[in-house]
Amino acid sequence: MKIDVYSHLIPPKLKDLMFEKQKTIRELQTNSSLYDLDTRFRIMDRYPDLVQVLTVPGATPDDLAGPEGALDLSRRINDELAALVDKYPYRFAGGVAVLPVSNIDASLKEIDRAVNELKLRGILLRIPINGKPVDRAEFFPLYEKMSALNLPIWFHPHKSPKVPDYPDEAESKYIIWHLWGLVVESTVSMTRLVLSGVLEKFPKLKIIVHHCGAMVPYFSERIVNHYNQSEMRNKTNFTAGLSEPPVEYFRRFYTDTALIGNTPALMCAYHFFGADHLLFGTDSPFDSQLGDYGTKRTIQAVEEMAISEEEKKKIFEMNARKLMRLPV
Repeated sequence: MKIDVYSHLIPPKLKDLMFEKQKTIRELQTNSSLYDLDTRFRIMDRYPDLVQVLTVPGATPDDLAGPEGALDLSRRINDELAALVDKYPYRFAGGVAVLPVSNIDASLKEIDRAVNELKLRGILLRIPINGKPVDRAEFFPLYEKMSALNLPIWFHPHKSPKVPDYPDEAESKYIIWHLWGLVVESTVSMTRLVLSGVLEKFPKLKIIVHHCGAMVPYFSERIVNHYNQSEMRNKTNFTAGLSEPPVEYFRRFYTDTALIGNTPALMCAYHFFGADHLLFGTDSPFDSQLGDYGTKRTIQAVEEMAISEEEKKKIFEMNARKLMRLPV
């Protein structure tokens, strides 16, 4: 079995609401695999051993409904995700809950409901969280809760096209905000959690980072060198309170294989994170063929990795089962 831990779906019953609030995002409106189950299943039928974990793309409940309506919308989204998993257990291995993160108390209650009643398998946080860095103390209760539940947090990066790459321009050109901005945001958020001591404070915290670890595995020696420079370390005190070298905390993250192929890059992530922290994920259906292209390319790339069949099985299936506490 191949468990796709990072597959996106817009709950069909809420499609019109989510589209109305995101009119400028053409890809959401034109990619029918995002919301039409028949289209989605036709793609999945080409891979008979494939099941998906459902994550909601685009704006958060707070973005869509404002702080006043975010809890109600979160509950509606989570209810529909759970209903889809219950109705199609051989298609969907699980769903990932969304939260009204502008209200932490309400978020904690919704986590309990989503996990204990709806049987969703973790939470999705769009980073930055409501425009704030992930290491703010106000989010610690979420980390504490998920550590106690022993379930993962999916990080999904966000950048706005309205934020220019240069100060004398009005917006980001050439889709740079999406092509490179997302992996930069993930890398920044990982670094904030490491250097702030959040991962030291919550050693059982399990976070799934999108896009194969972003920049981290490919610049791991830069991380080592950067924080080993005695002059920089002494001036900034970056590593105060950490019981291990910073790079070791980066290895604690889990990540997917969502690179639309690219076996050499997967091998780089494998060497950095290890087979136990790498999970099959496609970013479906965000590709040029409604999810087929990315799924096919990602499966091929994992199969071509120079690792044992046992480790490939971990990446394709067993790591997801263990992390999400799915039955074997």
